[in-house]
Amino acid sequence: MQLALPQLGAHLQRGLRSLYVLHGDEPLLVQEAADTLRAAARAQGFTERSVHTAQGAHFDWSAVLAAAGSLSLFADKQILELRIPTGKPGKDGSAALQQLVEGLQGNDATLVLVMLPRLDKQTRSGAWFAALEGGGVSIQLDPIDRSALPSWIAQRLAQQGQRVAAGEEGQHTLAFFADRVEGNLLAAHQEIQKLGLLYPAGELSLAQVEAAVLNVARYDVFKLSEAVLAGQALRVQRMIDGLKAEGESEVLVHWALAEDIRSLKRVKDAVAEGRPLPMALRENRIWGLKERLYERVLPHLALASLAHLLEAAHKVDGIVKGLKQPDWPADGWQALQRLAQQLCEQCAQATGTRALRT
Repeated sequence: MQLALPQLGAHLQRGLRSLYVLHGDEPLLVQEAADTLRAAARAQGFTERSVHTAQGAHFDWSAVLAAAGSLSLFADKQILELRIPTGKPGKDGSAALQQLVEGLQGNDATLVLVMLPRLDKQTRSGAWFAALEGGGVSIQLDPIDRSALPSWIAQRLAQQGQRVAAGEEGQHTLAFFADRVEGNLLAAHQEIQKLGLLYPAGELSLAQVEAAVLNVARYDVFKLSEAVLAGQALRVQRMIDGLKAEGESEVLVHWALAEDIRSLKRVKDAVAEGRPLPMALRENRIWGLKERLYERVLPHLALASLAHLLEAAHKVDGIVKGLKQPDWPADGWQALQRLAQQLCEQCAQATGTRALRT
């Protein structure tokens, strides 16, 4: 059974299941979901808790199975937490997990909480994960997207009795807040709590938020790619500056930008040869949010523009490796900034919009 995180509270009001699977790479959301489940279990008499971390080829899966089937002399009910940091239990672990699910049938004295990182499609289709999902409740905990971050911040502020001004002023305040904490949800949570300590319940002004909220944003090259394809020029500039400050490799940033340009060109060529766009995207392994962005910009991108961007990417490849190129900055990060903005501008023009200022 799959369950969305916002539905967890209502689900627990109807009763507690014997197995829950949390999978995702957002530490704050994983922690909060696990805390919610533990609190509900303690309220129902689950007084003992054991934790097992499955690491290494020699992990003893029999100990997990034994713990699931045993009870303490001093506790009527127990919580068994199983953490699999790699998300890959291996052959023995796969068999043990399927056996664990079978053993929980009719067992209302043990609550099993399995915690996994973000899983790819192939892993989620494996027999062991299918058994976990079929025998319990699976909750996928994805990072909060930048577009949804202002609403998430407003919701968290409301939980502590605070709010921003109505209308455009409030949206500007939330956008400023989101820019400061993007990619670092745990720090965002801490900054929200800080506002609760500094200011009383009620409306927060932009000046108060600017004075209190630190710049704790963290970026990665994959989010940079999405921002470029969405035509978000100022966000792209912030992200490249942030990646530079965090010590990210220029070569990796260039690879992400160049790979998008190459992929756009390959898909565009395939469509020109008569392939339907959805088929061309699948053949080039473009899916998810990127698939939607490609569908948005590709019909309006000219092959000549993509050829020009491909040539620019080739020049920047040399610059980040120490070579000089005429009419290009000698500094690798400045060259990356120009390449990213060129692609960003083309994507914005392809959809008839200005480069977005977020």
